[in-house]
Amino acid sequence: MKRILLAGAVAAMAWPLIGVASAQDLPKTQFKAIGLNSPTVASTVDEVPFWTKTIPQASKGAITVDITPLDQMGIDDKTMLRLLKLGVMDFAGMDISKMAGDDPRFEGCDLAGLTLDPDKARAACKAWGPVIDRQMQKNWNAKLLAFGGNPPQVFWCRGVLAGLDDLKGKKVRVFNNTMRDFLGGIGATAVSMAFAEVVPALNNGVVDCAVTGSLSGNTAGWPEVTKSLYPMSLGWSVNALAVNLNTWNRLDPKVQAFLTEQVKGYEDKMWGTVKQAMSQADNCNTSKQPCTLGKPANITIVPVKPAEAETHKKLVEGAVLANWAKRCGAECVKEWNETVGKTLGLKAPVS
Repeated sequence: MKRILLAGAVAAMAWPLIGVASAQDLPKTQFKAIGLNSPTVASTVDEVPFWTKTIPQASKGAITVDITPLDQMGIDDKTMLRLLKLGVMDFAGMDISKMAGDDPRFEGCDLAGLTLDPDKARAACKAWGPVIDRQMQKNWNAKLLAFGGNPPQVFWCRGVLAGLDDLKGKKVRVFNNTMRDFLGGIGATAVSMAFAEVVPALNNGVVDCAVTGSLSGNTAGWPEVTKSLYPMSLGWSVNALAVNLNTWNRLDPKVQAFLTEQVKGYEDKMWGTVKQAMSQADNCNTSKQPCTLGKPANITIVPVKPAEAETHKKLVEGAVLANWAKRCGAECVKEWNETVGKTLGLKAPVS
């Protein structure tokens, strides 16, 4: 925990305080938050500093937050939304695709391979945000506040991968249904597994490859148990910041306005960090500089060939969209086509 707070403190020094004038006369308020996996840059660079430094400083000490990453609490991240509904915490950071077992709509803007750059990923989630917020408020006693992301979710493998075809028959760790759809299309076997379990699973050969962010794997020690990285993107592990509705509704309107303003800056910073992490990932994974966000490692990066990129596109527009559409239903798909689909120039099939 000390390491995380130290990293957060350093990052926060460069974080401008937003709307300091609005901090006047805020009532003393304390919150509890449970956040994202601690080894990720989304946690260390953005989330922990936001709650422990930015909010207290911008509120002139009026608002304080006790934030603990979910892995340090021993929480299964698939249960985060349920815990938030119960009021176990006031605020929660969660991977939206991991909530899709409860409602397929949650993965609607981060389907495997749907977008290949962070600006499009953010635009897709902005278009889909009102739908997720509606479902949260309707069924989960929660309110959506912001979206963030992680570096592209790519393949880390125990051996040196020859390319996309080499994944056929291999056991690959994934963490959501839409990645499972993609792997089914290439003949690989998807294995669901929590982030904290991946290093021993790779080390012991339980899985041949595993999917996570191009820098997230680096900071979590995956180069110690892998030899290659295949940078075909399966999404952004988009995270959502949400608040328990009971907590939100009982807040002083001045506190609501203050937090709403601060969260806008937080969201901008998260997407900026994604871009910075993307620019450093290859350097960190091949022991080059600059590498300030990760650790020097010696990983073979296997380039994605043009023909493989075309296969990726066909899988996304075929198996991935079609299978998600079946899970979500006709009404959901119609709404998706009018929002995310229109934003990205895609159309999901209506059954």
